[in-house]
Amino acid sequence: MPNIESIIDFLDPVNVFELSNDEGFKGTQLGRHINLYDESFPDITDADMVLVGCGESRGMFTEADYAAGPNAVRKEFYGLFHWHQDVKVADIGNVKTGSSLKDSYAALSAVVNELLLHNKRVVILGGSHDLTVAQYKAYAHMEQIIEAVCVDAKIDLDIESVMPAENFLMGMLTAEPNFIRNYNHIGFQSYFVHPDMLQTIDRLRFDCFRVGRVKENMEEMEPVIRNTHLFSFDIAAIQNSHAPANRTTPNGFNGEEACTLMQYAGMSPTVNSVGIYGFDPRLDVHDLTAKQVSHMLWYFMDGISKGKMEAAIEERNHYNEFNMAFAEIETSFLQSKKSGRWWMQLPDGKFIACSHRDYIAASRNDIPERWLRAIERS
Repeated sequence: MPNIESIIDFLDPVNVFELSNDEGFKGTQLGRHINLYDESFPDITDADMVLVGCGESRGMFTEADYAAGPNAVRKEFYGLFHWHQDVKVADIGNVKTGSSLKDSYAALSAVVNELLLHNKRVVILGGSHDLTVAQYKAYAHMEQIIEAVCVDAKIDLDIESVMPAENFLMGMLTAEPNFIRNYNHIGFQSYFVHPDMLQTIDRLRFDCFRVGRVKENMEEMEPVIRNTHLFSFDIAAIQNSHAPANRTTPNGFNGEEACTLMQYAGMSPTVNSVGIYGFDPRLDVHDLTAKQVSHMLWYFMDGISKGKMEAAIEERNHYNEFNMAFAEIETSFLQSKKSGRWWMQLPDGKFIACSHRDYIAASRNDIPERWLRAIERS
């Protein structure tokens, strides 16, 4: 039986007085509605979303205060107005920095693993992007087969780099035993990625989506994210003008697009760990990056609220069902009457997330690319 008490030694509480002004939070602000680890560990029984900070950044060879980044985001997030009364949030503080980077990985992984065993959605406020390894190992410890999504301007497979934050994906995607059934990379910028790298990822039957393609049709990313379990977001994917602490590139997603991707993650019934990485408050300007991340958290809550209104796929009276055949293959498409989202049936009878574009392709007797990729990986 999971024991939440086992992770308390890895965590430091948060001083709520450092996060608010002298007057404290108003009754309508999130800071008054979050179950916080300050003097005692909070009851997370009813929590829909559990925040945990981990400012470990040695993966980028920078020494940073382990609590500074997470607390800067908290200060902005707690001050936002509370619109989603049906979404309960708990904050269990910050993971203590280990004596080595591997110790920090182990501590974060243990915390996330325990929360997953309690069927909680975990949101990690990082820290450098290599902390995604610890996020993944929480699933590997349970030997759970998962799908993973990273949002990043770069694809961190640079085997020539000595920085874990630039090469961690190699070990994560190729280690044995491996528990990643599918990996999707959203928002890469071509000039940062060697063409051979994309070919290698394609041979593994994984998918990468260039930032320009994503921005042209954001809705196509919703089913990609809906199918996943682990969601990792590097702020390097956000334009510098919207996230000044990103010094990687001036280009990328704008703030609203980043919030939309987080909303999709919240709407997913399977996404149960989210990491937001790459934020160093020392590089921020007017706290704009902290504000951006706080808005992303707010939209994650919005997604959770919307997801709660979706009917279970077994409740077919809440769905429009379309039976058809393409390329002599009989299948079915479902469209939610509540959200308008789509699912398509594979030959084994399982339904996977898809888009209206997939339905249109099938209705023209074309095999949807998403359907083909799912068959290749099965």
